[in-house]
Amino acid sequence: MIYRFLIVALLVTFLGFSQDYNVAMEVLKSDLELTSYSKDSTANALVIYDYGNSFVDDKTFWLRVQNEQKIKILRTDGIDRGQFEVKLYKGKTSQEKIENIKGTTYNLENGEIRKTHLTKAAIFEEENEKYTLVRFVLPNVKVGSVITVSYETQSRFMSKYHPWYFQGEDPVLYSEYNTSIPANYEYHIKLVGGIPLDTHDISLKKQCLVLGNGASADCSISKYIMKNIPAYKPEDYTTTSLNYTSRVEYEMSVFKTFDGRTDKITKTWEDADHELKTDSDFGRQISKKSLVKDILPDSISSISDQLKKAKAIYKYVLNNYKWNGKSERYDVSIKTLTKDKVGSAFEINLLLENLLSNEGIKVFPILMSTRNNGLATKVYPVLSDFNYVILKALIDDKSYYLDATDPYLSFGELPFKALNQYGRLIDFEEGSYWEDINVNNFSGRIHRVELSSFEDDQFDGTIKSIFQGYHSHKSKRQFNENPNDYLENKIHDYTNITIEDHEVLDTDTSTFNETMDISIQPEFIGNKIYFNPFIIKFFDKNPFQLQERTYPIDFGYKDIYNYSMIIKLNDNLQVIDIPESVNYALPNKSGSLLFNIESKNNEILLYFLVKFNQAIYPPDYYPYLKSFMDKVVELQNNTIITLEKQ
Repeated sequence: MIYRFLIVALLVTFLGFSQDYNVAMEVLKSDLELTSYSKDSTANALVIYDYGNSFVDDKTFWLRVQNEQKIKILRTDGIDRGQFEVKLYKGKTSQEKIENIKGTTYNLENGEIRKTHLTKAAIFEEENEKYTLVRFVLPNVKVGSVITVSYETQSRFMSKYHPWYFQGEDPVLYSEYNTSIPANYEYHIKLVGGIPLDTHDISLKKQCLVLGNGASADCSISKYIMKNIPAYKPEDYTTTSLNYTSRVEYEMSVFKTFDGRTDKITKTWEDADHELKTDSDFGRQISKKSLVKDILPDSISSISDQLKKAKAIYKYVLNNYKWNGKSERYDVSIKTLTKDKVGSAFEINLLLENLLSNEGIKVFPILMSTRNNGLATKVYPVLSDFNYVILKALIDDKSYYLDATDPYLSFGELPFKALNQYGRLIDFEEGSYWEDINVNNFSGRIHRVELSSFEDDQFDGTIKSIFQGYHSHKSKRQFNENPNDYLENKIHDYTNITIEDHEVLDTDTSTFNETMDISIQPEFIGNKIYFNPFIIKFFDKNPFQLQERTYPIDFGYKDIYNYSMIIKLNDNLQVIDIPESVNYALPNKSGSLLFNIESKNNEILLYFLVKFNQAIYPPDYYPYLKSFMDKVVELQNNTIITLEKQ
């Protein structure tokens, strides 16, 4: 009787937070009658129940992982949730298996529940050299369906215990993962993502594994539960989803055999530093005078000022060696690079390290994981996390981050892909440490527009544009590679103006400067001109459209967007109406929007500034940024100056 009461109490609790969905594998009529999920009206499907149970079999000693899932189909785009894929990895002596695949589709027809079961004919296997891909497709899935699926995978590969993804492309009402890990396996356990666990219970089960010779092992039992998990929906201004999708991961640190032997799997950073120092692809390529003997011309070696010399060496590498597009640390040979003049990021940047250090400039390599590769694990050394290298040079008590793979980077700039929060600075004398990668300078787009005359029903004037920092790279590359195409693209983009003349002033510095002579034919209604002064817009639409965002807004760098306009009215135009000024700020002075317009001395003066003072904003800033960008886009698209022709 007590147990029945407990079950009823749990069911009531589930129903309370699930908004009438039955959070269990059983499908009720109420599940089929519901047509939406109030917390996410855009969801294509809803994972009602997601359950995993993993343990080491006490007879076969294989890792068994039991999976159960129940999903509600809410929209047409969610119908493909009835298609499943399971990847089974192959090893030299063993391969993973899948057992007990079951699936059922539930539909409501004429007020009655109709079940359609998965058949063996709908289960397919696709062989690959490294894995077997198992596919199965549930039948009769349509909008309104509820589907259930269960299966078990079995594996002898224990180096990475089976991870669990709480978060995915659909919202999840309830996700539970149970683990039983024998004491002879020790793992680093990492919870990824910003969503907290609702439950994390830990207990110990004595002698969960027993061998015939009397040896045994206790098991650590864990239960992880998350509820009401929002979908992970990709949007601009972020890095890879691997950084933020909520999940629990395992990396083996120690394996203890039943005969008493201990194998240490995970290294300390001291171990990792020693491995890197003796690595032919890294340590043996660093600070070796013999590798760069007689490479630099005397005109560079003779420079006495250390900063000027460093800049000259950097420019020399950019001008004489080309990046081949490869980034990973393998087959690194500076000797080959100096011969072929083409090499990987490791080869080019380690060549730069050698040249700088050989000239007495203190420089350290920093191992990085790029934005698309995910953040490197800080909990323990995982050298495979790093897929890139940059340099840190110390000159006159100032630090400079360097990368010589891109000719459009300036001294002290990193490629955008390397702006991924931190890296591991390698110092073989003092020991490696984590280095935060911060870009302190603002990047900017600045447009100065002057309309100097109004004749024959058109404005004539000039636009002076300055692209600074990261905003300059694309323009410099496009213009240098094909100036004619660059101008054609500009003409195509600026359809509301006519470009009479165009000139690029400088492409060698960290800025890109151009001027355009333009003409504009404004819109007339009678003798009145209705004119939107934003002939160049920074944002055509608000990039933030999600109802909720659970991961940071990562611009990569701090930003400034600045637009100003002067309209000289002369005697043939009169101001009828100008809009009001706007002053708006993000919380904690982390960003600002300023719009000011005034008419004086027969001129209209407009000033518009958008400033983001942080490179990365936490998720709780998302509603503020969304509202902020609404105002930015509204001002650009709907600001109207009313003039009258005299």
